[in-house]
Amino acid sequence: MSTAAASSATTVRVPAGYSAGDLERWAPEEPKSEARTPFQRDRARVLHSSALRRLGAKTQVLGAGSDDFVRTRLTHSLEVAQVGRDIGAELGCDPDVVDAACLSHDLGHPPFGHNGEKVLDAIAEDFGGFEGNAQTLRLLTRLEPKVIGEERPYGLNLTRAGVDAAIKYPWARAEGPDPASPKFGAYADDLDVYTWAREGAVPGRKCFEAQVMDLADDIAYSVHDVEDAVTGGTLDLRRLRDPMERAAALYVVQDWYVPGESIAALDEALGRLEAEPWWVLDFTGGMRSAAALKDMASQLIGRFTRAVVTTTRERHGDAPLARYRGQAELPEESRLEIAVLKGLAAAYVMSSASQQPVYERQEEIIRDLYAQLWNTGTTHLSPLFAELWEAAEDDDARRRVIVDQIASYTDVTAGRLHERLFDRGATHVTAADTPLPGLGAEL
Repeated sequence: MSTAAASSATTVRVPAGYSAGDLERWAPEEPKSEARTPFQRDRARVLHSSALRRLGAKTQVLGAGSDDFVRTRLTHSLEVAQVGRDIGAELGCDPDVVDAACLSHDLGHPPFGHNGEKVLDAIAEDFGGFEGNAQTLRLLTRLEPKVIGEERPYGLNLTRAGVDAAIKYPWARAEGPDPASPKFGAYADDLDVYTWAREGAVPGRKCFEAQVMDLADDIAYSVHDVEDAVTGGTLDLRRLRDPMERAAALYVVQDWYVPGESIAALDEALGRLEAEPWWVLDFTGGMRSAAALKDMASQLIGRFTRAVVTTTRERHGDAPLARYRGQAELPEESRLEIAVLKGLAAAYVMSSASQQPVYERQEEIIRDLYAQLWNTGTTHLSPLFAELWEAAEDDDARRRVIVDQIASYTDVTAGRLHERLFDRGATHVTAADTPLPGLGAEL
C-alpha cells in the first residue's frame, strides 16, 4: 500500500504543531469540505462507530448491567475523553486528536473486561495472542466498516496522527521494555499499518497525545472505579481505619500496581487523600451523601489533572506540545495516590472472593464459544466475519477471525449466545435465527 500523502494534505490547513504527514490517511481520500479539520473528522468517525456503541454493554469493573449506576466501558471512555481533552488543550496538542484517542482506547476490549482479555490471550497463544490495545488498532484500521479498498478494508481510515495517538503500547508482541509483559500494540498481520502510523516515531515511545490519553485513562479509572465501588456498597472507606484491614488493602495495591513501592509509601499516599476535607467516609446513599461523593470524584480529577499540567509545564515551559515534542509528566506523589485508588477497587471488587465464580463462568463462556465457532465454520458468525473467514488464507487466519468475532461481543451478547448454543443445543441455532450484533450492527 502506498503511503503517498492524501490529497487533503495539500488543500487543508495543517494545524500548528503538526505536519502534512500527520494528516495523511492509510487510504488516500478526497477532502469532503473545509468546514472541519481532518482531526475533527477522526473524532467523528470514532464517535459514530459501532465499536464505540458496543462499549455500552461491556464490563468496566462491575459487570455491565449489574447496576443502573455502574459505569460501562462506554461511559468510562467518555469520561476519559473529557479529562484527556482538557489536559491536551492546556498543553497545546490538538484536542480532537486526544479526544479521538481517548474514545478509542478501549474499543478492542472483549466481553468481561480484563478477565475476557486474559482468556482470549491464552486461547490465541499459538497464533499471535490477544491484547486489547492491539485489537483497538485492528478495529480502527481494518475491522470497523467505513473505508473499503480493492485489496483490503481500511477500518475508519484515520489520519496518521489519529492512529498513532491510540497506540498505548508502541511495540509488537514480546518486543516491549519487558518481554514477559502481555501488553503490546500490534498483531503480526497489522504491522504494515502500525509501521505506517509510527513513521518518524521514537521507537518504544508513545506520541505526546497517546501519553495524555494514557494519563487520562489512569485518572478516570482510579477515581471512578472507587466511586462505583462506594456507591455499589462493596467499598466502605471507614473500614480503612482498621489497621489490619488497611494493611491488607494496601498489600493488594502493592501487588497489583506498584510492586516496587513500600507499604509505608502507599499508606502515606492514602493518608494524604484522607486528610482532604472532601474525602467521604460516611456514605449513606442519600442526596447529601451522593453529592459529597460526586464532589470527591471531581476534586480528585482536578487534583490529578492540575498535577499533570503543572509538572509538564515546569519541565517544558509554555511551548505547545504535540506528537514527539515533550513528555507528559505525573509527579511521584500523584502516581502513588492514583495507584492507591486503583488498588482499592482491585481489593474490594476485582479480587473479592465473591467474584471468583463469576470469573470462572466468564472463562467457560468464552472458551465454549471459541470451540463452537471454530468447529462450525461460518454457521454462527455474523456476515462480516463470515466474509473474513472465507477470505482467510490458512487456519491461523481463520482462528484470528473467530477471536475477532468473540472480541466484538458485548457481555450480554456473549452470555446470550452461549445460552442458546449450549442450553438449547447448537444444532437448533444458526446465524439466521440468532440476531446477535456483529461489527457494524446495532446493539
